Amino acid sequence: MHLTAYNGSPRKDGNTHHMLTRLFGPLEAAGITCEEICVGGVAVRGCLACGKCREHPGRCAQTEDPMNEWIARMLAADAIVLASPTYFANVTTEMKALIDRAGYSCVATKMLARKVGAPVVAARRGGAIQVYNTLMAFFGINEMIVPMSNYWNMGYGLEPGAVREDAEGMRTMEKLGEQMAWLMRKLC
Repeated sequence: MHLTAYNGSPRKDGNTHHMLTRLFGPLEAAGITCEEICVGGVAVRGCLACGKCREHPGRCAQTEDPMNEWIARMLAADAIVLASPTYFANVTTEMKALIDRAGYSCVATKMLARKVGAPVVAARRGGAIQVYNTLMAFFGINEMIVPMSNYWNMGYGLEPGAVREDAEGMRTMEKLGEQMAWLMRKLC
């Protein structure tokens, strides 16, 4: 079994990465391979609403960026995590482009239906629930199965790595990893 996590942060060793690292622990202990794809900081365009992906499901008509590679890795994965820091009470620009373009190219043919998915949110202080809801909407509209942790999948910290001091946030990531591993074993 394989999980692909998309990190919307442009900081390579930022708080979102540290949350994913903690999430991966229980999954890898259960024999699930995990990969982190950094989408933050990559030059990607938003959806053009051209509709051409309806002719070629699972592929975006725009080919000048890595979006089609990212979509292909979504399709190959058993589970998908979308992780984003909080930027002005929402996801990063790159994460929004991934949500729109991957979602639009996959939703009509239900290509992601019944895959396991989960959101992960890093925040300095506020706005995290809006990010959480934005990420959850992707899973819902794609008919994915979302396990829950013991609290919302959020961690708090300002400086890179500070989220590791958020004990509750780190426990939430570990519990989410355990829940995802359990569910993946049941479904696969």
